[in-house]
Amino acid sequence: MKIFVVGATGRVGQLLTEKLAAKGHNVFAASRSAEKIPETDRIKPIPFDLHASVAEIAQQIRLMDVIYFVAGSRGQDLLQADLFGAVKLMQAAEEGHVPRYIQLSSLFALEPERWSESYLAEIMDYNIAKYFSDNWLIHNTNLAYTILQPGSLVEEPATGEVSLQVTDTGKNAIGDVAEVLASLLDYPNTTGKVITMHEGSTPIATALADI
Repeated sequence: MKIFVVGATGRVGQLLTEKLAAKGHNVFAASRSAEKIPETDRIKPIPFDLHASVAEIAQQIRLMDVIYFVAGSRGQDLLQADLFGAVKLMQAAEEGHVPRYIQLSSLFALEPERWSESYLAEIMDYNIAKYFSDNWLIHNTNLAYTILQPGSLVEEPATGEVSLQVTDTGKNAIGDVAEVLASLLDYPNTTGKVITMHEGSTPIATALADI
């Protein structure tokens, strides 16, 4: 498949790009810092700016089979990148009739009443941006979406095991988040779903099959 990854130089995006390429997909690795992405037979760096217009974005994603939005401004550009950039990408994806759209979000982003819990209180503005972008994807598009809402991302070794559809806060190894994202393509049952996750003891394949 032709897969367009927005945010390919991020912590999750780099690993996701590598995992998708390893699965045999042709990955278009999109980033404002595309020069940092090594080009391979399966990975093509694409200069990309979330400040661009819908029409400009639509030109770049033509003929793609899947779009991943895993970009994040780390709090530096929440409105223009994390929120409005995501919405413009959705609009462009609809114009181009992209068959599959996968968005990385934040744990409980659609549940404002939970944003005071644990570490979520420290990322309030980020969750506000994700609240509106997730809602737009669900209610204002006809895209075949999946939204993944992981808990706190930590730089620890991946385990290959997770808990999905969690109701409590927790942490995730970045490698496990990337593996879940890459594996979503193999599980049509995840389409149209919002999936919460954190570390756990269930193999990723089993957890996704049970969604």
